[in-house]
Amino acid sequence: MGWGEVAREPASIRPAWLNWPKAELNTAVAVCAAQLPAAVALWWLTTLGGDDYAVGATGALAAAGLLCTLVLGPPVAAVLGLLHAVACTMPATTLAGLAARRLRGPEWLWQPAGVGVLGAVWGAITAVLGGWSFPVTAGLFVAFGVLPALGVRHVRRWQRTMGRAPRGGWAWLLWPVLASFALAMLVLGGGVVATVSGLIVEYEPPKLSAAQLSGVWLGEDGAVLHLHRDGRADLTGVPYTAGGEDGPDARSCGGSGSWTRDHDEFYGRAGVLLSVDRCGDEAWAIGGTENDPELFVLIGDPDSGDVRILKRG
Repeated sequence: MGWGEVAREPASIRPAWLNWPKAELNTAVAVCAAQLPAAVALWWLTTLGGDDYAVGATGALAAAGLLCTLVLGPPVAAVLGLLHAVACTMPATTLAGLAARRLRGPEWLWQPAGVGVLGAVWGAITAVLGGWSFPVTAGLFVAFGVLPALGVRHVRRWQRTMGRAPRGGWAWLLWPVLASFALAMLVLGGGVVATVSGLIVEYEPPKLSAAQLSGVWLGEDGAVLHLHRDGRADLTGVPYTAGGEDGPDARSCGGSGSWTRDHDEFYGRAGVLLSVDRCGDEAWAIGGTENDPELFVLIGDPDSGDVRILKRG
């Protein structure tokens, strides 16, 4: 055995995740990063005309914030793209290769399964550590992993056809990023024009009378609020920012009290004022739509986005 063979031996036993081809990793990073600006802009477009529950900026201020995000976002997108590629896309391709060799079948059929497995793993981790919804986080990891996996497959097909990796370094990878930013700017401009021209009508909360507010309202974790027509209120596990039955730090209230339809504006809209001796006074604002009304309250910092919602039972 010569010295050359001895020197090459460690490279042959390195883990597969250390041997990702540069062209494939670069492509995965570029496609991951390219998805983010367009995704943010499309998400913003879906929020136009909807109930924001008095959280965050709206209108021209929101558009200006989005514009700053898109302009200053490339470095952030690049870092997030790299993290996603290393944590999800490339391990998924490795899993697909192992499955194709051991379980048979074309590798491209195993790639979606690999993305799904990694998405489920990271979704579970973020759900446990961050308290986020597992279906949402896992779905996001999977959704953002599909196109990068297809990009890696394209590079491999290129190599099989041309006999070499794509040339040009990072230059040709800029095209998907530039296309994504162009789409984001187009969505931003279209949303602003649609809002100013009235094609997208600005959201207005429903106007509910005391009779319409009477009845049972249900929330998460078994919260029940019963507003009686005579002004009495019965509560079971209702979120309460004024303190609860377990002390000032509690976030729920149970018991009996009273309620009134208050015309004073809570978060810029009318609402319901609850008064419970053991919990104090609490203001719930009216949201939702005429056909699907809601009551909501903001827990903690109004800018935190921690909204608790009660829906008609």
